Amino acid sequence: MNHSLSHTIKTSTSTVLLAAAALGLLGLSGCASKVQYGDATGVETVNTDFGSSDLQMIAEKMVDDLLSSPAMRDIAPNGERPILFIESIKNKTVEHIDTESITDTISTKLLNSRRFRFVDMTRMDAVQKQLDYQKNSGLVDETKAAQMGRQLGAKFMLYGNLASITKSAGSTKDIYYKFTLKLSNIESGIVEFQSEKEIRKTRTKSLFGG
Repeated sequence: MNHSLSHTIKTSTSTVLLAAAALGLLGLSGCASKVQYGDATGVETVNTDFGSSDLQMIAEKMVDDLLSSPAMRDIAPNGERPILFIESIKNKTVEHIDTESITDTISTKLLNSRRFRFVDMTRMDAVQKQLDYQKNSGLVDETKAAQMGRQLGAKFMLYGNLASITKSAGSTKDIYYKFTLKLSNIESGIVEFQSEKEIRKTRTKSLFGG
């Protein structure tokens, strides 16, 4: 092999190796990820699925409607703070939606309004165990133990449904959500308040699949 051919091969090999290294670095940089904080209350438009913006809009609308409703005169006369409990929101959509987050946000806003009080029915078993422990373990001073039968009962029940209708035509997908919230008097069974929030989301795919 002459010197010129050997030099050409070495040069070509070096060029290929440099190109491969450059591609490797480019691939690594392409795989790198960046995490940053965003506005938790900002509008979320990643896709048409139920998201944080929908939850916030529903909670705000329901709380505003309830607090401004003429029914408040009957629900909380003379500035009373009626006791509520929330029944689990029923998810009637085809999506997996954490409806407990909706109820948590609504109850938080209502509690912070100082117009209502709540009993947490989801923790009754834990409360019962603690009361039994204080009464029967022999480890708690009887004069300072919580007394059985002193809990206040809820007067109203807050409950609701989340439903959806999805339609697709060609590259367009349309999804309609409807959230319904009701507040009923436990003793009489009368529905004292009801409100709805509707949300429509449409997505159209581009011709290039974007």
